[in-house]
Amino acid sequence: MKSRRKARELAMQVLYRKEMGIQSEKEVLYELFSSNFYSKEIQEFVRALVEKTITNIKEIDRLISNNAKNWKIARIAAIDKNILRLAICELLYFSEIPPKASIDEAIELARKYSTPDSGKFVNGILDSIMKIYRKEN
Repeated sequence: MKSRRKARELAMQVLYRKEMGIQSEKEVLYELFSSNFYSKEIQEFVRALVEKTITNIKEIDRLISNNAKNWKIARIAAIDKNILRLAICELLYFSEIPPKASIDEAIELARKYSTPDSGKFVNGILDSIMKIYRKEN
């Protein structure tokens, strides 16, 4: 769904700008939604994804750390880290979204916004988390 893809891009921008200390998530959301027209559906999904990711960031970062072989979370590029955070948030807390869709969308975001190898990196970590998630459920 195109609107979900756009929402994921916007959510990634919000988390990235927050992490870089540029603005708070509330400031970024206000700026995004007051200067551009996005459907109510996009706005709601962006807000839900950002809020749920921030609320659960410790658990999400723990999963990244445990599944990023030979990588400390501090060494992971901010774009890649926030793409991973969003995808993991979807996997754990948005059961209505098929896991494959969340992973595929994360890979596409990594290819579009990060390095040529980021898609593989993101896929590897998310695939590892998915295997654990399936065993537990």
